Amino acid sequence: MKVLLAGGGTGGHINPALAIASIIQAHDPDAEFLFAGTPEGMESRLVPQSGYQLTTIEVAGFQRKISFENIRRNFKAVYFLAKSGKRAKQIVEDFKPDIAIGTGGYVSGPVIRMAAKMGVPCAIHEQNAFPGVTNKMLSQKVDHVMLTVKDALEYMDFDCPYTVTGLPVRTGISVKTKEEARRELGFDDSMCILSFGGSLGAGCINEVMENMIPWTVKKGLKINHIHGYGGMGRDTFPQAMAAAGIPMKSKRLRITEYINDMATCLAAADLVICRAGASTLAELEAAGKASILIPSPIVAGNHQFHNANVLGRAGAAIVIEQKNVSIEGMLRHVKKLYDEPERLAAMSARAAALQINDTPERIWEVIESLYEISAKRNTEKNVSADLSSKKEKLTFKSVVEKARENVMSCMPKFLPDKEDETDSNKTLEEDKNLKDSEE
Repeated sequence: MKVLLAGGGTGGHINPALAIASIIQAHDPDAEFLFAGTPEGMESRLVPQSGYQLTTIEVAGFQRKISFENIRRNFKAVYFLAKSGKRAKQIVEDFKPDIAIGTGGYVSGPVIRMAAKMGVPCAIHEQNAFPGVTNKMLSQKVDHVMLTVKDALEYMDFDCPYTVTGLPVRTGISVKTKEEARRELGFDDSMCILSFGGSLGAGCINEVMENMIPWTVKKGLKINHIHGYGGMGRDTFPQAMAAAGIPMKSKRLRITEYINDMATCLAAADLVICRAGASTLAELEAAGKASILIPSPIVAGNHQFHNANVLGRAGAAIVIEQKNVSIEGMLRHVKKLYDEPERLAAMSARAAALQINDTPERIWEVIESLYEISAKRNTEKNVSADLSSKKEKLTFKSVVEKARENVMSCMPKFLPDKEDETDSNKTLEEDKNLKDSEE
């Protein structure tokens, strides 16, 4: 099986593509993969690191806010768009994929659209509750749509089949028990909070934690706390802790720039305070964790807010828009959950209930259906080619000759053929000789 995958720009689009490739490889170890991405996006680093081949195509998104810089960027986007069709066609023609899968991001647009146009069976995977522009457009061109959550259907319009597959999560999530993880971290059985804002960090979450961590210590609350402040807090967060007299590590605290053992930390946690990216929420569901979600307000279509509301409506999370975040309000929420462990447990159970635990199997079923379409189309193509090769090449001479044969086959047989004429002449000769001998 030859599989073309297109997606990029952010880890939210690249990681699902890599996960889908792993699922396919688990079922078909001989499968061949080609990733299409941009030369400057995160995919240019992550895809080769994962051992897959990457081919590049230049694309860029259009900026909606009016500024001189954005006008320049939009001219560049138009230029890339004009070239993208030709490059996408070259990618498909050179690789000759059996199937193609898009996981979002601008790069998947021209590649999947061209693959579909050239008869390659295609699917897309939408990670968010509010779909991106590219996937909305492609949903009307492909053979199958995969969704992380059914809520995305409200914003899409397509006629092909769809499957709610969920989102693949990283290896190791939900493997360790809470007890094992806490022993590994050196924590006791008290309530444990995990907070982070991603690899870059989040200023809003860091500001809350600069106040929350000293507050829990001074109040004497039995709370273990893990916080990742990210690159954004590198120059400020350690200083804030030092000013408050709070150590970066103690028997109840572990404060670091990056969290490199997320699976262990997530397993240890009772409450997670974080953004609402699709991959993060899928991991909260897989691990069954209660959360306070502060969606990023600077993402396309405000999709993190829509993602967070899926958990919020289910009673698995408290959702607070960043504009409504206050230190006092956050402390109040944490204290209430600290005082009501049964509520915390109920939220965790509701998060676990949202998990789709057979995501790899659902995705593989879609892949198999696409491959069946591919085999059927190839068979039809071969039959058509055979029929074409069997057709005679018509010329004036061949038409006249064929017409003559048809006419002659329909005429009465008045004249003897050459063999009969020879026999008749032989008989006449014998009669003449016999007559001469009698005389």
